Amino acid sequence: MTVDWKQRPEGGSRLGLAVIRAVACHGGRPLARLLLYPTTLYFLLRRGPERRASIAFLRRALGRPARLLDGARHIHTFASTILDRLYLLDGKPGRFEVEVRGVEALAAKVDEGRGVLLFGSHLGSFEAMRVLSRERPGLKLRVVLDKAHSRALTQVLDALAPEIAAGVIDAGQDGPALMLQIQQAAAEGALVALLVDRTLPGQPAVTAPFLGAPAPFPLAPWQMAAVLKLPVMLGFGLYRGGNRYSLEFEPFSDPIDAPRGRREAVLAALIRGYAARLEHHARLAPYNWFNFYDFWHVDQQQLRSVPQASTDAPPSLLAGGVPAAGDGAVGVGAGQPR
Repeated sequence: MTVDWKQRPEGGSRLGLAVIRAVACHGGRPLARLLLYPTTLYFLLRRGPERRASIAFLRRALGRPARLLDGARHIHTFASTILDRLYLLDGKPGRFEVEVRGVEALAAKVDEGRGVLLFGSHLGSFEAMRVLSRERPGLKLRVVLDKAHSRALTQVLDALAPEIAAGVIDAGQDGPALMLQIQQAAAEGALVALLVDRTLPGQPAVTAPFLGAPAPFPLAPWQMAAVLKLPVMLGFGLYRGGNRYSLEFEPFSDPIDAPRGRREAVLAALIRGYAARLEHHARLAPYNWFNFYDFWHVDQQQLRSVPQASTDAPPSLLAGGVPAAGDGAVGVGAGQPR
């Protein structure tokens, strides 16, 4: 099974993306959703690594043997959220029923004016959270995104919402420049959103219990939080079927105060806490899990690098800090979501 998610090839083509976009824009969402069934079948039959990863995850999350039909539902859910990105960003979000929980706590943190880190994951649609900048016009939302990955889909989404695209912080730049941009955004009182569930080869990681086995989680985002001393909120944008979504916001951590001698232990404890909350939501919405690779693969070299990682220097890369807007899309230009 593939363990390096970033090396998975994109599925589909620019032509496929253009067709989906044309049908979505001119035929409407009900017609466009009909195309998700052949798309699901194609990826179920042709993308073996993703199919096996889906079944392996669902077996853990559902607590029973997962069937091929479960895998089909899993891929169809992913494809549905990819399609809905076109509609969530077109300025007419009223077609969706969105239940929001915890936004008061999020607003209270943002209103303090010192910046907030919003840590998300590849569970559900992080795109749904990006429409917060339209629901709350005064909210400064900056999203950390690797613009070079899934470039075709990113260009389509950026064209639909250029005002949101203008607030993207490119995760592909060098570490010090990236850190500086995030620091500047926080100084302006922005909500800085990034995904923190995926590790990258060569980047330090910490294992935490997740669905019955140790899984690696990136250390760099938590190092950054400790350096910047910003509060951390968690966010989950879960697809509930049909036209229903729920946005879940949770206070997670006040600004991290960890003396040098204890910092490693403090950050590891925070990662374990994050993994526990991720597991909680993953069990409640298992088909929203969009990490189609061996999530539990542990690179021992990455783990051994943790004690040597300096938490007082800008991380060389915010591993996993790539929001869903740039993810690969089933049937619309890419295969493995980032």
